[in-house]
Amino acid sequence: MDITPIIPGDRKIIDGYGPGLFRISGEVYRSAVWVFPDEVRDWSVTSVDQMDADSLSLAGEKQAEVLLLGMGPKMQLVPSAVKQALRAQGVGLEPMDTGAACRTYNILMAEGRRVAAALLPIG
Repeated sequence: MDITPIIPGDRKIIDGYGPGLFRISGEVYRSAVWVFPDEVRDWSVTSVDQMDADSLSLAGEKQAEVLLLGMGPKMQLVPSAVKQALRAQGVGLEPMDTGAACRTYNILMAEGRRVAAALLPIG
């Protein structure tokens, strides 16, 4: 029995990641990225220290219900002011290492959730 979910061909799937890059729906990105089910955007943030409510506001603009925050090779704490600002926009924040964020994004996207991922490369 095949239990693979049927994912529409126009959805963005994270195929892979490695030091300094992401492969999303067959295209390679060599910087931090935003991933939504319908598009990929470059993200100007290059380190956790640069993350603030403004740098993450795109999730609310795109009406994501959950933002997976890929913080590089390991999860780090997110200031409570950032969490509160996103919550005020109706966005739940889930910080984690980038690998976990990539895998979780694919699962939630396949379930049809309004998910976004803001991903820093792992190296």
